[in-house]
Amino acid sequence: MFPIGDDPRRRTFPFVTIGIILINVAVFLYEFSLPARALDRFVQAVGTVPVEILSGRDLPPPAPGPIYITLLTSMFVHGGWLHLGGNMLYLWVFGDNVEDAFGHVKYLFFYLACGIVAGLTHVFVNAQSNVPSVGASGAIAGVLGAYLLMFPHANVRTLLFLGPFITFPRISALIVIGFWFVIQLFSGIVALGATTEQTSGVAFWAHIGGFVAGFLMALILRPRRPPQPAAAW
Repeated sequence: MFPIGDDPRRRTFPFVTIGIILINVAVFLYEFSLPARALDRFVQAVGTVPVEILSGRDLPPPAPGPIYITLLTSMFVHGGWLHLGGNMLYLWVFGDNVEDAFGHVKYLFFYLACGIVAGLTHVFVNAQSNVPSVGASGAIAGVLGAYLLMFPHANVRTLLFLGPFITFPRISALIVIGFWFVIQLFSGIVALGATTEQTSGVAFWAHIGGFVAGFLMALILRPRRPPQPAAAW
């Protein structure tokens, strides 16, 4: 089940959401241009490595600044086309409405804060890991948490495969996002009994931390009145 659109109409053009998508794509194209050895060093340098964050020591190769900057830089790096495409699809479908509700500047800070909380959650759950974690999914999980709070009655257009058949049903955001979160929570709990991020390749607890952070911040930051519908872009 893949979200491909939703029905809440926005009032403003999603400059920040599109800007974040373009930055992620540009960084990935840069990654794609690197030879394998250089790419490994780049990911190690800009990814969030739990043992580095908790110790405060930057292990080679050096980060592009203080080691804690990797909590930000890791949000714009991806491990492959599917990783990038899936994250950017979710950000495009859900991010524009959250940006419209918050306003551009507040939304940008919200997005980055969710990503940082997601990264820290991953760090504390995987305290002994020296594997770099990258990707925008923790920040996007925060967007999903905010969307669920502010647009609980929205319908999401989805791409659904039923055996040999392909359908495009409209499904409640409560079901789409709720199902996503339950999967992350179940997988995260199961992963606690194993070597989490190294074993699965997915930082489930970053998703959980980002989602909870987004939901809680939206309780504080959301406008007191819901945005009025306007023509969709």
